[in-house]
Amino acid sequence: MPHRKPSSGLVGAGLLIVDKDGGMTSHDVVSKCRKLLNTRKIGHAGTLDPMATGVLVLGVERATKMLGLLALTTKAYSATVRLGQAMSTDDAEGELLAETDARNLTDEQIAAVIVTLTGDIEQVPASVSAIKVDGQRAYKLHRDGEDVQLDARPVTVHRFDVLARRDVEGGLVDLDVDVECTSGTYIRALARDLGAALGVGGHLTVLRRTRVGPFTLEHARTLAELADKPAVSLDIDAAAVTAFEHRTIDDAEALALSQGKWLDPIGMKGVYATIDPAGRAIALVEERGKRASSVMVVRPATLGP
Repeated sequence: MPHRKPSSGLVGAGLLIVDKDGGMTSHDVVSKCRKLLNTRKIGHAGTLDPMATGVLVLGVERATKMLGLLALTTKAYSATVRLGQAMSTDDAEGELLAETDARNLTDEQIAAVIVTLTGDIEQVPASVSAIKVDGQRAYKLHRDGEDVQLDARPVTVHRFDVLARRDVEGGLVDLDVDVECTSGTYIRALARDLGAALGVGGHLTVLRRTRVGPFTLEHARTLAELADKPAVSLDIDAAAVTAFEHRTIDDAEALALSQGKWLDPIGMKGVYATIDPAGRAIALVEERGKRASSVMVVRPATLGP
């Protein structure tokens, strides 16, 4: 039997954009995708709460090395905020802490508080977040009955728009909202703070992530759709062009990068992709001083096809 070169990890490699179902953890999604794509080499770029649905970005095979380099700094959500109830988890899955009739709130009052929650703000994350406290996740400490106190952190809310208002049974008010924000912003904390500032309490009942960086629901497939056609959403070349600014290089430059060498800089900022004449991603590079050096070689010369 002829000797076979080791796989480069490029076969089937790319980014998988999943439209996550509610009730699943991000790890649940990764586990199911590993079975569907028949590979262990799958990781996720950030998590999504179990109650939330929508865009979750996964890397498959060699593209897992891209995940830490992706500029997924801006995210967008559609959500429903319920005013009139404060919950222990700031969402519908927690215990009811207090209930106040919110029907007398005017749209103008609500809009005035939303203005204060837009732009550069200091936000205390939800106590059930994944932030680590003394080496343990806050949500685990909360589940164990501990009083979790998290420090406020700077975030930016680019957009916080109310699309619709519904007065519902029990003196509650539901607001359908769209939010665009930086990574690290907690939408449930926005709901909590909106309700607290209005004096009636608030929490999140629906959360759907519609965009992460350049990846939207248009790129995404549900697990059921993935089961019918198990494949990545973007192969590694399309992923590089979609997720990063890119620079076209010639064959000689491509060979140099594949061998671990560097190129002359051209003044591009941040991590960007280098694309050869055949449209293949060769490496992700970053310019420092007089060098454009690889931070990830997509196609090393040492690996087989």
